[in-house]
Amino acid sequence: MEVLTILWREFVFFKRRFWKITSALIVSPLLYMVAFGWGIGDNLVVEGSNYMYYIIPGIIALTTMRSSFGAISMRVSVSRLHEKSFEYYLIAPISMYLLTLGHILSGALRGMYSAIIIILTAFVFGIAIKINLLFIFVCFLNSLLFAGLGFFAAMMINTHYDMNRFTSFIINPMSFLCGTFFSLRKMPYLIRSFIELLPLTHSTRILRAIALNGKVEVFSILVMLVYAIIFFILSVKACYEEAV
Repeated sequence: MEVLTILWREFVFFKRRFWKITSALIVSPLLYMVAFGWGIGDNLVVEGSNYMYYIIPGIIALTTMRSSFGAISMRVSVSRLHEKSFEYYLIAPISMYLLTLGHILSGALRGMYSAIIIILTAFVFGIAIKINLLFIFVCFLNSLLFAGLGFFAAMMINTHYDMNRFTSFIINPMSFLCGTFFSLRKMPYLIRSFIELLPLTHSTRILRAIALNGKVEVFSILVMLVYAIIFFILSVKACYEEAV
């Protein structure tokens, strides 16, 4: 019941700002497709696939990451640092596990909405990729783990400037280095080995494999699950520490 209450609160927030949120979600993917797709070359072939079809799964992984992370980190940090309303959750008779789960799920659903927007935008421009249940599951898992990261980050920062630094040093590098727009095969070994540790690399790889009929690596799904569990545990721990 507690989780549903949080989800309903976030749904009301989303409904009131529906057009603002939707328009913002359309702009970035559209710019990516124009700049990296048509700008670099519609006829460019990467790993045996047309470049436009190659980058769409990467854009989906990237946008679900940024949308789910941003939705939760912004909402929680503002309510915690500015409005001082988050403390009402902490003193209420609600489990910290359910409190964390409710917020993370709301962020994951925002990420899924962004995925739908990208797929529809790509379809309008004549780019249709293969989508199945595994594709949807990976999108949700990617949204879930980055919503968890966003919640944890929002609980750990002391000022809004800290969140900007976190985004600059963690989220932004992942956005462009995790194979979203180019193949990692030509990257130096040490750099590629580090990038392989990042969760967005694995979500991009799986979504691209499904969309382009490639081989899906179960190991990458397990890595994403581990990240999701770790971020959830860290978020719950941060809630307990905040309540003390």
